[in-house]
Amino acid sequence: MMQARRLGSVGDFLGKALVLALFGAFATFKAIGIKYQIDTWGPETSNIERYVDLASHVAALAFLLLLLILTLLRLGPKAAAQGWEPRASALAGTFLSLALIALPLSDIGFAWRITAIIIITVGWLLSIYVLAWLGRSFSIVPQARRLVTAGPYAIVRHPLYVCEEITVIGIVLLHLSPAAILVAVVQWMFQLRRMTLEERVLQASFPEYAEYGVRTARLIPRLSRSRNAQVARQQV
Repeated sequence: MMQARRLGSVGDFLGKALVLALFGAFATFKAIGIKYQIDTWGPETSNIERYVDLASHVAALAFLLLLLILTLLRLGPKAAAQGWEPRASALAGTFLSLALIALPLSDIGFAWRITAIIIITVGWLLSIYVLAWLGRSFSIVPQARRLVTAGPYAIVRHPLYVCEEITVIGIVLLHLSPAAILVAVVQWMFQLRRMTLEERVLQASFPEYAEYGVRTARLIPRLSRSRNAQVARQQV
């Protein structure tokens, strides 16, 4: 038992170090890119596109910085999915969307390009909001730290993945092609697998998760229940 706990602690430490290294590098590159973008602004760039694009990059940087902070401060895991497959699925779901950036930008026109950048920005901002609620329970691989059921987690069980996928949709629009759509579909399949594995770990660790799962939708809010709850509150 003691040896298993030690191995778990070592694994969590190594996982934390890997996350810090990866997202630290991403944050550094993003900050450098923002500075370069500002330094190289030319008169041919429209003000709307300039500031909307800058806002999306700043939101992405803020999300990465919050990830770094929460990884440093996160709680120790109570339990974790065993084996290599849950970890591989989690990493694929997290990082496969980076392949979209390597694809060439599509010629979708000014209006659609601005729309795509706005979608990306909204996705990042919503992800920051959800991540703040998740707080010290954040992890990449399926682990149980603390059960969060308030805020956006009272609406759906996996709001962070929903918000991150909004950003992915915006990136797909910028790089619109069969390859971009294929990458997004495969990435989402890994995310769905990741959700299933996370739910198994949480249900095994927190008896109250079963009741939470019954009353809370997985990805799409149950509007009828939300309306009923609102009516009930108004009647009290």
